Amino acid sequence: MERLQKIIAARGYCSRRKAEELIVQGRVKVNNIVVTTLGTKVSKGDQVHIDNKILIDKNNEKIYLMLNKPRNCVSTMYDPQHRKTVLNYVKDVSQRIYPVGRLDYDTSGLLLLTNDGEFTNIITHPSHIINKTYHVLVSGCLVKNQLQQLAMGVEIEPGIITSHAQAKLIKYQEDKDVSILLLTIHEGRKHQVKKMIQAIGHEVLKLKRIAIGFLQLDEELKPGEWRYLKPKEIKRFFGMASQLKIK
Repeated sequence: MERLQKIIAARGYCSRRKAEELIVQGRVKVNNIVVTTLGTKVSKGDQVHIDNKILIDKNNEKIYLMLNKPRNCVSTMYDPQHRKTVLNYVKDVSQRIYPVGRLDYDTSGLLLLTNDGEFTNIITHPSHIINKTYHVLVSGCLVKNQLQQLAMGVEIEPGIITSHAQAKLIKYQEDKDVSILLLTIHEGRKHQVKKMIQAIGHEVLKLKRIAIGFLQLDEELKPGEWRYLKPKEIKRFFGMASQLKIK
């Protein structure tokens, strides 16, 4: 017996957190009975329907991709505004995959895609504290005090203060009046980096994610290009999650 949200994620439909939302919204049935209680356990023989469509495990083979996401595309499977999505760049993959977390429309860089809900949970769940590192082009000149503010935590919304971060000024280009910043955070709040920079009185001009945990964006990948994760990279992420469970 497994928890319903875990079964949905394991069959590659969506992440575990998204599965929990579907259950609470009453969109999931088990053996033709609507289930809204999180943690409900089901067996492999039970029939699961989502939005009245049977959930079939089409993804026995787990897929893990690294995409160098270009700017001006959305990190979703479908966009009602008919903008380009990240899936436009991975058409050669037959399995149904989805992005692990999101990058903003105008943000580029490292984005993972998979059909493995457990892997998605490792990367995105707050309890796992996996760092994300960004290369940030910022308006104006950042001073030491502002870097310290970013590192200690800033208020990005009323009552919401970011956790400790790492902020390193790479250089200030006086002729263009812009700063290049390396910022590492482990939270995943919406527009968090942009809001953090706004909180210290500056503006993000360009944003690129260059690392998730130990995994660096492959420099050989041009924007829009992707590669499969190496077995040792996948294994290392699962190993990190196992260590956290032990602690």
